[in-house]
Amino acid sequence: MNTNTIQLPSYRHNEYLLVLSPHEELQHKILHVKETFREKYKTTIQSTKPHITLVKFNGLQMMEERLQQRLQIISMGTSPFKIDMKDYGSFPTHTIYINIVTKNAIQDLVKELRTARRLMKSPDNDPHYIMEPHISVAMKLLPWQFEQGWLEYSHRHFTGSFIADSMLLLRKREGETKYQIVQRFEFMSLPVTTKQGELFI
Repeated sequence: MNTNTIQLPSYRHNEYLLVLSPHEELQHKILHVKETFREKYKTTIQSTKPHITLVKFNGLQMMEERLQQRLQIISMGTSPFKIDMKDYGSFPTHTIYINIVTKNAIQDLVKELRTARRLMKSPDNDPHYIMEPHISVAMKLLPWQFEQGWLEYSHRHFTGSFIADSMLLLRKREGETKYQIVQRFEFMSLPVTTKQGELFI
């Protein structure tokens, strides 16, 4: 056995997502949109439930507990906010998504999450902060799928809204195909300062 390939659990790299998750009824509505698109345009199935990604990053297992403590501090100081969705948008040539029309509160949260950047870093990867919030309908589309799909969905309508009262930390370990929930962080509207939070890092 080649000992060079052995990876200690604490040094294992995991894929993480930090997301806002719509309520169940809205998730079903979005899933129906995704399924309809998939059947018509023969796209691949996404392995996660509908969500708004805040940050995507690769991190070390050994940093997970400290990261959770930092995210807890951030969420305690965050107030719940309403998210409204309307119709569809696209990232040309590869992605069609549901538009988020109330972006400011999400963007403010993402900026706050940047304070935890060093806990989300791995030696060869920087965290990817999503400043253009959206909910994907289909990603990694082939040219014909995008062109035909966007021709249709640019004229379609969608409305939905939910109260974001928490964020979820999701983790996918090496060799796994699905993300698992690590922790839910409730937004508590408490007057927690970043300086106080630093005590927990």
